[in-house]
Amino acid sequence: MQVSEALLFQLGALLATLAVLGAVARRFALSPIPVYLLAGLSLGKGGLLPVAAAGEFIETAAPIGIVLLLLTLGLEFSATEFAASLRHHLPSAGVDLVLNATPGAVAGWLLGLDGVAILALAGVTYISSSGVIARLVQDLGRLGNRETPAVLSVLVLEDFAMAAYLPLFAVLASGGGWLHAVAGMVAAVGALLVAFAASYRWGHHFGRLVEHPDSEQLLLRVLGITLMVAAVAEVLHASAAVGAFLVGLTLTGATADRARQVLGPLRDLFAAIFFLAIGLSVDPHELLPMLPVALALAVVTAATKVATGMLAARRDGVARRGQLRAGAALIARGEFSLIIIGLVGTSIPGVAALATSYVFVMAIAGPVLARYAGGPRRA
Repeated sequence: MQVSEALLFQLGALLATLAVLGAVARRFALSPIPVYLLAGLSLGKGGLLPVAAAGEFIETAAPIGIVLLLLTLGLEFSATEFAASLRHHLPSAGVDLVLNATPGAVAGWLLGLDGVAILALAGVTYISSSGVIARLVQDLGRLGNRETPAVLSVLVLEDFAMAAYLPLFAVLASGGGWLHAVAGMVAAVGALLVAFAASYRWGHHFGRLVEHPDSEQLLLRVLGITLMVAAVAEVLHASAAVGAFLVGLTLTGATADRARQVLGPLRDLFAAIFFLAIGLSVDPHELLPMLPVALALAVVTAATKVATGMLAARRDGVARRGQLRAGAALIARGEFSLIIIGLVGTSIPGVAALATSYVFVMAIAGPVLARYAGGPRRA
């Protein structure tokens, strides 16, 4: 087997650099996510030091990072508890949609864009980043906080909404008709609801299937099944993240505890690659022209996300500090918004540049604001 020296050296140098940057961030009690994003930006398209040899590996490994982040997050909860939380937070999801899709739609209308472009910006400003927020909650030691189930409920309900939005938008962005778009949307939502019901009703059998005293066997079984479920979710135009989260919910007790232990180092490695990949995918020269508009949109939608999180946490009886933590945790945008940008491509001039600038600002500002919102790290 021939080994690429350039790949090994570039990847090793990147990981060593991330280790140093992460250590510096944690020295100041900050999440390392923003410095990972900035590192990717400096090395990616048009950056200071392109890493072509490692780029393909990073692009391939990045989706595994978000799958592992949501899998391990799902391991913290039971399917029964979380289903009850989802039902409880349906009103929060409605408020979330109105408050956070509206600013993007209004911005598109003010810029004189057409209907598809307005729909694109509405999606970009609406959807929070499951990957960034999942890691952020862990970094800040807030998994056990009272507001965390509300945050996760909002995220999962957003991902359900994306299961409807993405098939619809993909068809319209490619010039297809409304009938075809609506049919794809209905099929995707139906498949996701069936998957969630199956996880809730029969998921306990999964624990018996993967349980094994050998850690290697447990790792291979859980990860193998999770990746297959995530792939099926993507085929159905749902979210790989939701598929992984559902798998995590099905594991409870000692099996879930052991799964967290064996998956932890792997999750941390691929999560760092995921955040690096977001930065690598962005050309810094595209950020500057639309940065003023992006900053204005970021201020508005940061406030609307905080309002969303506060409402959701208040429904769970959380005190005001916890409500602020919930709101700030939801600010970050990321992978779904980038998918929307990718569907737009160059077909709608200006939209991709504005959306990319906006997403990058929010992906960096979100973790920083979450660190200082609501006082102490724990409830």
